Amino acid sequence: MPYVERGEGELLLFVHGSLCDYRYWQPQLAGLAQQYRCVSVSLTHYWPAAEAARGVPFSWRQHADELAAFVDALGAGPAHVIGHSRGGLVSFQFARRHPQHVRTLTLADPGGPVQQPGQTLATLPENVNALRARAVALIESGQVDAGLELFVDSVSRPGFWAKSTHGFRRMATDNAHTLGPQFQDPLPAYTREHAAEVGCPVLLIDGELSPEVFHRAVAALDAWLPDVRRASVAGASHGMNLARPAAFNELIDRFVSGHGR
Repeated sequence: MPYVERGEGELLLFVHGSLCDYRYWQPQLAGLAQQYRCVSVSLTHYWPAAEAARGVPFSWRQHADELAAFVDALGAGPAHVIGHSRGGLVSFQFARRHPQHVRTLTLADPGGPVQQPGQTLATLPENVNALRARAVALIESGQVDAGLELFVDSVSRPGFWAKSTHGFRRMATDNAHTLGPQFQDPLPAYTREHAAEVGCPVLLIDGELSPEVFHRAVAALDAWLPDVRRASVAGASHGMNLARPAAFNELIDRFVSGHGR
C-alpha cells in the first residue's frame, strides 16, 4: 500500500476518503510530524497505484483489513487512527475488526448511514443516490470536471469545487475513476451494537458547516460509543482539516497526547 511518512514518535495513521489519497493529509503531516510519526496511506485502487489494483474488487472490507496488514508490516502499532469521510467508516470498521491494532480512533465527518434501533434498514436517501449516479455518468462520459463538481459540492457546500486549490482538484481528478466502483460498494450503517464493539478512546470531529448527514452520524456515534468525546471545527465544512488545519491539528494533538503509551 503506497504511503508517505514524516516524523518520529507514536504512530498516527491517516486514512483518506472519497476521491483522495495520501496527499489529502499534507497539512496534518506538516503540522504534527514534530511530535509524532505521521503516516498517510493510499488505499487500494487510489492514486498512485491504481493500475496495480485492476481486477481487485472495490471493497470497504478490504480497505479495513488492509490497514491491519499495513500496521502489522510496519511493526509500529497499535496506531492512533484518523479517518475522514468514507475513510472514517473504513477506520471505524478497522477498529471493530482489528482492535489490537488501534490505540485511539478519530473520526472526522464519518461517512455512511445510521441505523437507529427499531428502524427499517438504513440506506442513503434516493435523491443522494440519484445525484451520485449523475456524477458518475458525467465522469464516465468524459465530463470529469462537471462530475467531480457535482459530487464534491454535495458533500461539502455549493461552490466548494470552484474554490478548491489546484492540488485538491488534481488529486480528485487522479481518483475520479474510483467513484463508480465506490458507489457499487454501499457502506454499512452504523449501529448501536457495532459501536459498542469499539472499546478504544474515540474522538468525533465534525465541521460546523458540514452537511447534516455527517452531523447525524457524529451525533449517533456520540450517543453509542463507550469511550467518546466530540469536537467541532468552527467555520469549516466537510474538508475541515484543510480549511482550518491549525484547529484540526490541535484537536488531534490534545486527544492523542492524552492517550499515549
